[in-house]
Amino acid sequence: MPDIAFRPASELTEALRNKEISSRELLEEYLRRVARFGPGLNAVVTLAEEKARRRALAADEALARGELWGPLHGLPMTVKDAIETAGIRTTGGVPELADHVPDTDADTVARLRAAGAVIFGKTNVPVGSADWQSFNPIFGCTNNPWNVDRTPGGSSGGSAAALAAGLTGFEVGSDIAGSIRTPAHYCGVYGLKTSHGLVPAHGHIPPSPGGLGEMDLAVLGPMGRAPEDLDLGLDILSGAAPERAVAWRLELPPPRATALNGFRVAVWLDDAYCTVDREVLAVMQDAVEAIRKAGAEVDDTARPVGLEESHRVYLGLLMGVGAGVLSDEDFEAALALGAGDTGAVFAPRLVTQRARDWHRLDEERHRMRARWAAFFKDHDVLLCPVVPTAAIPHDHAPDQEGRRTIVNGETRSYLSDMTTWSGMINMPLLPSAMAPIGLTREGLPVGIQIVAPYLEDRTATRFAGLLRDLVGGFRPPAGYASHEAR
Repeated sequence: MPDIAFRPASELTEALRNKEISSRELLEEYLRRVARFGPGLNAVVTLAEEKARRRALAADEALARGELWGPLHGLPMTVKDAIETAGIRTTGGVPELADHVPDTDADTVARLRAAGAVIFGKTNVPVGSADWQSFNPIFGCTNNPWNVDRTPGGSSGGSAAALAAGLTGFEVGSDIAGSIRTPAHYCGVYGLKTSHGLVPAHGHIPPSPGGLGEMDLAVLGPMGRAPEDLDLGLDILSGAAPERAVAWRLELPPPRATALNGFRVAVWLDDAYCTVDREVLAVMQDAVEAIRKAGAEVDDTARPVGLEESHRVYLGLLMGVGAGVLSDEDFEAALALGAGDTGAVFAPRLVTQRARDWHRLDEERHRMRARWAAFFKDHDVLLCPVVPTAAIPHDHAPDQEGRRTIVNGETRSYLSDMTTWSGMINMPLLPSAMAPIGLTREGLPVGIQIVAPYLEDRTATRFAGLLRDLVGGFRPPAGYASHEAR
């Protein structure tokens, strides 16, 4: 079965159920590929081979008896190293947690196991998932399979690189500032930033292991090689947290349309506040033109909010979250810098803001959420970028404020570029599917955000499927096919 490693999870699960391949055979294929390509990519950083072999064998034996554990029965997969996995080292990229082996699963991992998944490893992240590049002192740097001199993104960079290189069947990432969508865009795979509150987040690092609170803005969501994988993950992962399941039930609405000519599409591909690289913009414009020709109603002038005002409110809310997970030492250092405006994107005054200031930002957020809701009465989806460029070169300078990106020959703030477009969607808690739509002239993937109304995640995933059928979707990077040497 050539290149089965690159088949979407939605197809692999069917192949497993139909006994075209066994769970043990598929697991061994992924383990071989990790051994072969791992040194060059460093995407899968922890393996639990024997545990996975036992689980895969049990899955095969159960299927032979006519038992089906669930929709992921026997599917070998990895999980982002920020998500606690019982019996498998989970570090979050934090040196102090280098030997942390959880006793219990995160809620998401428990749901994956209940659905029949075979978890065989963990994928790399930045320290505390707090960067858009995936490197840390424990495991080192993950490379992008499309160009190893480029980052796969972060914080779910190991997840995206492993999917793109055919090292895993399925993945789960997390996103507070583009951490699912940026790696999916950089690596040419699919990712879903779910509506906030849709997927329980208990067991994610940060906060520290054992934390019970819910983090504002942060979500977990599926990543895969096809839009159908996003729906598969949504079915499994979404639902009330265990403590609320006694009363709460979830019934997500169906997609607003089933064909492109039934969609009302808003398009926002560039903005003077955060301009987009011409190469990336051209690929997105080609996709929009194809959508227009397919009969969709396209509006490229409507704007639900301002990009600059969204960024301001988002940064204030984000820093409020970040302050809660800072060490006492780092928080004291921020206090010592005072409340003045230093011009930094992540200004100390935001880290040390008063509760009253945060609540005022939260009120602004809710007013903007109302504007988004009004916008979605006349539009079904919004298409926009997640970051201004394709995958950037590695830059591990410890001071993120001092890092720079190059956009159309202009040197710009790394932190601002990485948070402006993605944060516009996190701030109002909206769902967004990232879909690959083509390559730059340098051969780097380009994705586009498909933003849908709150809790209408299936509208985003459906549109991603239609877009795949129109302009193409995931393609393996050169050099990683089963017959290719590297």
